[in-house]
Amino acid sequence: MRSVYLIGAGGHCRSCIDVVESVPQYQIAGIVGSPDQVGTQILGYSIEYVDQDIESLIGPDTYFLITIGQIKTSKPRVRLFNQIAESGGQFATIVSNRAYVSKHAKLGRGTIVMHDALVNAVASVGENCIINSKALVEHDAIVESHCHISTGATINGSARIKNKCFIGSGSIVHQDIEVGEQSLIGSNAVVKTTLPAKSCVRSGAVE
Repeated sequence: MRSVYLIGAGGHCRSCIDVVESVPQYQIAGIVGSPDQVGTQILGYSIEYVDQDIESLIGPDTYFLITIGQIKTSKPRVRLFNQIAESGGQFATIVSNRAYVSKHAKLGRGTIVMHDALVNAVASVGENCIINSKALVEHDAIVESHCHISTGATINGSARIKNKCFIGSGSIVHQDIEVGEQSLIGSNAVVKTTLPAKSCVRSGAVE
């Protein structure tokens, strides 16, 4: 069993704990939080470290998972991912025992696939992504790195989600559509046309 440190001690961390506990490959070794959180616990796990301690935790038998949420911006997750990677740290890739990832799909390091999510054949998900509960990444779709595919969102066949995007709960990206990097798609939006980088879609259909 591998030891994994969770980086981030907010609400998303709670959901990640539940997913990590569902798999036999990893055991939570500790949580990195903010200075005011040190000495407290989340779901029975102690918050013992802050960002400045991360390099001291890096070792041949330790792994990291970034458990900060991502809605408005990917910057905190990207910063921490790069900090760990540049220091030689290893990343856990976690798939809930209630999720399905095709053996013909690819997942990047540091990505988590949460309860009841589906990643189908020939789909590709990059590094440091969140595929949240009940999300669907269909066949041949590409989700690049540092993206959050939120709860119940659907990425249809051969769609491409570029780096650092947020796809909101219940939203649908139609087949063959590309969403430009750093875009924010709100909940229940329906994307039927290719979007440029840094697009912001609040809700409704985009055709």
